[in-house]
Amino acid sequence: MRILVTGAAGFLGSHLCDRLLADGHRVIGMDNYITGTPANLAHLQHHPAFQFVRNDVTTLIEVEGPLDAVMHFASPASPVDYLELPIQTLKVGSLGTHKALGLARAKGARLLLASTSEVYGDPLVHPQPESYWGNVNPVGPRGVYDEAKRFAEALTMAYHRYHALDTRIVRIFNTFGPRMRPHDGRVVSNFIMQALRGEPLTVYGDGSQTRSFCYVDDLVEGIVRLLERGTPEPTNIGNPGEFTVRQLADHVLALTGSRSEIVHRPLPEDDPRVRQPDISRARELLGWEPRVPLDEGLGRTIEYFRKVVNG
Repeated sequence: MRILVTGAAGFLGSHLCDRLLADGHRVIGMDNYITGTPANLAHLQHHPAFQFVRNDVTTLIEVEGPLDAVMHFASPASPVDYLELPIQTLKVGSLGTHKALGLARAKGARLLLASTSEVYGDPLVHPQPESYWGNVNPVGPRGVYDEAKRFAEALTMAYHRYHALDTRIVRIFNTFGPRMRPHDGRVVSNFIMQALRGEPLTVYGDGSQTRSFCYVDDLVEGIVRLLERGTPEPTNIGNPGEFTVRQLADHVLALTGSRSEIVHRPLPEDDPRVRQPDISRARELLGWEPRVPLDEGLGRTIEYFRKVVNG
């Protein structure tokens, strides 16, 4: 297939490009480098099946020739980014998604939208199935990301129903691995960087809030299966293994051999207390479930960040 990946220079987008190329597809990567980085795609610069286009998807998306699929991954995706770039986050979720859907319709292509577990907000149902409508504060500081993705899902389903567009929606839960940005504000990268530098690990609140961490290779496998044989309804892709933030800190300290202390800071506004995917749908529909254990994935990620720290 010939596939467009928006947000290709980001953490997830770049891993997705690698996988699609390895599967024999032709890939057009698109990014404006607001939060992505050229380094994530440098190894693909001379790949015969890869083409890169620098472009802001909120203004226009043009691709010459046929397309079989559009995978819309463009968006700030960590609290540091969407709190700093609130309007751009809302624009890429609305205008960017509209442009991606319009392109897919014009090309007769399948569209896969990268949504997020953040559509569930601070959930009152645990674990979270796709049927749960969520508990989101639309005017809180995190609302710019939550609502951008909720709108993107609604728009995607409208195109599916009104224009009979072939669509997919993946709700991505916490993911980690190489190519995460060192200072993106996510808990895994924060803890690893602090541990490797001998700095105190910052735990917000008492550390009892839970997250479910999926290694990036597992996540990409699930997304590719969803593209190939999924259905239009949203599908959770994430690791159902649930850990407290304090447990994660202990794992990172043990794996790095760091003697860093743990310090506590106030919990950010609207920070979810629990997060765990119900992946029954992915298991049944795609035959997918994650395979990489937390410590194995953390080990690979720590090695990547050691190189970052050591220059």
